[in-house]
Amino acid sequence: MKTLLYLIVATFLFSCKSEKLNPEIDMSAIGDSIPAQESWNAKIYFTDQGVLNAILHAEHILVYSDQSKTYLEELNIDFYNSEEVKTTNLTSRRGRVNEITKDMYAIEDVVAVSDSGVTLLTEELMWRNKDNKIVTDKFVTILTEDEKIEGYGFESDQSLSNYTIFEVTYQAYTK
Repeated sequence: MKTLLYLIVATFLFSCKSEKLNPEIDMSAIGDSIPAQESWNAKIYFTDQGVLNAILHAEHILVYSDQSKTYLEELNIDFYNSEEVKTTNLTSRRGRVNEITKDMYAIEDVVAVSDSGVTLLTEELMWRNKDNKIVTDKFVTILTEDEKIEGYGFESDQSLSNYTIFEVTYQAYTK
């Protein structure tokens, strides 16, 4: 009996190997790349030489360094003028930032509301960093206290004070 026990223990000890096993990792669920950074319920302040330009709130942020792009989900941005007074609020379901140009794209259910009462509705727009302009070639609706304007193509300052709709398809005065 004792010999049988020694035989089992010896078999067990000699059958163990010291080499490490590396498990196979299934990369198909990850896709082509994974984010370098990821944040939830984030709040980011944008400044230029110490002056507040915007505050971004996003439920989810994914930064892809290899693509020079940042993807945003459920974003809410407050824009400020040079005196750091809030002028406009922009919301959308999704967005992205080109990290090279710093241009920001708002996508799906985009709503921008200025402090002067102008509301912009569209499905996609870009905030152009180089001149702080809001632009799109998509269909837009502008609502003010006095009128409703619809059309294609839009450009404005970020406070929605000076805007142009390039191809107006509808205009009605509400007063």
